[in-house]
Amino acid sequence: MSSTSPVSTDAPFGVQILQKLSSKYPCMNQITDRNNLYKYSVLFLTFITYVAYHASRKPISVVKIVLYQNCSEITPPAGINTTDPDWCNWLPFNEENHTALFGTLDSAFLFAYAISMFFSGLIGERVNIRIFLTVGMIMSGVACSMFGLAHYYNIHSMWYFIAVQIFGGISQTTGWPGVVTAMGNWFGKGNRGFIFGIWNSHTSIGNIVGTLLASFYVESNWGLSFIVPGVLIFSCGILNYLFLVAHPTDVNCTHMKETTQNEHKDETKERAEGSPILSPSNSSKRAVGFIGAIKIPGVVEFSMCLFFAKLVSYTFLYWLPNYIKNSSTYSPSESADLSTLFDFGGIFGGIAAGIFSDMFGKSACTCAVMLLMAIPALYTYNLLSSMNLFINISLLLVAGALVNGPYALITTAVSAELGTHSSLKGNAKALATVTSIIDGTGSIGAAVGPLLAAYISSLFGWTSVFYMLMGSNVLAILLLTRLVKREIQNIA
Repeated sequence: MSSTSPVSTDAPFGVQILQKLSSKYPCMNQITDRNNLYKYSVLFLTFITYVAYHASRKPISVVKIVLYQNCSEITPPAGINTTDPDWCNWLPFNEENHTALFGTLDSAFLFAYAISMFFSGLIGERVNIRIFLTVGMIMSGVACSMFGLAHYYNIHSMWYFIAVQIFGGISQTTGWPGVVTAMGNWFGKGNRGFIFGIWNSHTSIGNIVGTLLASFYVESNWGLSFIVPGVLIFSCGILNYLFLVAHPTDVNCTHMKETTQNEHKDETKERAEGSPILSPSNSSKRAVGFIGAIKIPGVVEFSMCLFFAKLVSYTFLYWLPNYIKNSSTYSPSESADLSTLFDFGGIFGGIAAGIFSDMFGKSACTCAVMLLMAIPALYTYNLLSSMNLFINISLLLVAGALVNGPYALITTAVSAELGTHSSLKGNAKALATVTSIIDGTGSIGAAVGPLLAAYISSLFGWTSVFYMLMGSNVLAILLLTRLVKREIQNIA
């Protein structure tokens, strides 16, 4: 961009200011490749965006440790009236059915998220993605903070907590279709699995950030465990409003379309005639509807596979700190901190899945192999995790990598690939819709998993929960059988 380049009126307000400064001060024109600058700013902003989304989901899994405790094992602080039934627990979670109540809260959020996701993608195809994300992040920040305000305003109504969770679930559906669409608008086919594998570490990093923030306050003031992540996502929403360039045409990067189209010329004739991942925002083609999206080959199989893969992942997301606390002598904050190792493993698992997918071009096979390896990993973790800290750490890292690897690959590179499938005949307006269908189906599994874990653990113990998780992995593999068979046949 030269000093005489006009300022794009479609660009975000913050970017327009930077463009004006670039024209006014010659020293700011030393950057010759403005297109890559915008491209990697989108990579950075969408990354921190989803870190903030997941950080605001995580506090409930940490705080439920202190909402219900065994008061006989706790030394009351000086001046505390121990005859008050609420002195170490928080009504209404001091009842014997507290596990079921926690499961209800998890499901309120996750079912609201899953149902709303199917509509969110359709909306995302038709509105400005930057505004879509900004509004969603502000709403998510408000919802997260509202849960924490219950501590300050002494709110004990179960209906209040359920309503907040539903509001939060609806708000959070703006995140995934929004960031995947923005990334898809800027990044083409080449090395997509590797790039998305690294980029998708935002999910695990967000879980880690949310856990560490929540655990820092959980034993002193659990309200802040929600309010601080709420302020974080609110602030990131404002940052997106000012600087996120959702589409190359917003800053006149028209040649980015040509670059992406050229990548397809190096593929097979079918791919060359397929849709480019980039499309002008004012394209005359109509957005693909729900029925059209599910007809894309592979969408149904990967959606149902993600149902079970996400069921396993979110059971760990919502219950791992509680499981560690109940199966060890660690404190609530120590249990929460230890649970972050599962997410550290998930970072490496997502990257590895992306690398293997790029190397061999076999996404279904990559997912199936990792899901299969996860079964003995889960069995071993349940069997040996209580032996010592080193074994617990090692098994958490391995289980996290194998559980989250397929989940990460399906929700990123696979979704982007299916959203620009050759059957669309050049219509790129399916990316958010396909993403919402796949992630929405997976999110139903994410809602079912923690709810089942709550009831199964209270009735039959945690070992039965792990059997449920291993069975889910088996079903996920079976659902990929047709795609795996096709990929193997294409090797010849």
